[in-house]
Amino acid sequence: MNVIGVIPARFASSRFPGKPLVPIAGKILLQRVVEQCRKASTLREVVVATDDERIRQVASGFCRVEMTSPDHPSGTDRVAEAASRVEGCDAVVNIQGDEPLIDPSVIESVARLLAEGAEMSTAATPIREVEEMESPNVVKVVVSTTGRALYFSRRTIPYLRDAAGRSPGEQLAAFPFLKHLGIYGYRRETLLRLVRLPVSALEQAERLEQLRALENGVPIAVATVDYDSVGVDVPPDVQKVERILAGR
Repeated sequence: MNVIGVIPARFASSRFPGKPLVPIAGKILLQRVVEQCRKASTLREVVVATDDERIRQVASGFCRVEMTSPDHPSGTDRVAEAASRVEGCDAVVNIQGDEPLIDPSVIESVARLLAEGAEMSTAATPIREVEEMESPNVVKVVVSTTGRALYFSRRTIPYLRDAAGRSPGEQLAAFPFLKHLGIYGYRRETLLRLVRLPVSALEQAERLEQLRALENGVPIAVATVDYDSVGVDVPPDVQKVERILAGR
């Protein structure tokens, strides 16, 4: 199976304008993401998908770049347009462009599920902090015994009825809650079909794109990994990542 990695990149981030081009320890953020992706043996090629000429000019020096429409409502739509133009592509892994420390083994795990027959795949990791368990900014997922996602939510799921009166810390110790990681794998035809579907009711309610797949009967295979993402969301995160790199 020919699997490509696609990194959607926007310049006009509301919280951090120009983020893909910000320097981190001597290299721009986007280049660091590309280099981590290239360490994943399952990816045939890595492509940057952008609608910004500034990003294209810089990224084309180290990666294939596909220019996409500026009107896409999401990064998934941008990834789909880029993937539609890559010849011989059987499947796609959508990798966030703000994770310069992404572990290549996570990419490989998501891609491997596609090779094993999944239409769509993603990754999750155990929640270890009460703050993450309770935060609506941390998406949770519950998974079946066959490794398929049952539901994603910004709420803490499942609800522990018998432990509802206990402290959050005790609840966290009582159940293996899972945090969803924002990486997705798709069979090419599945991705192109999903972006043509209307926004679903659950997707609208939770503001989670992956619920469109579940609501339309597309199963999502979940790889549980021992990795927690370190993203660059706001300018102070640059220094955090540089400290981690210096420690390595």
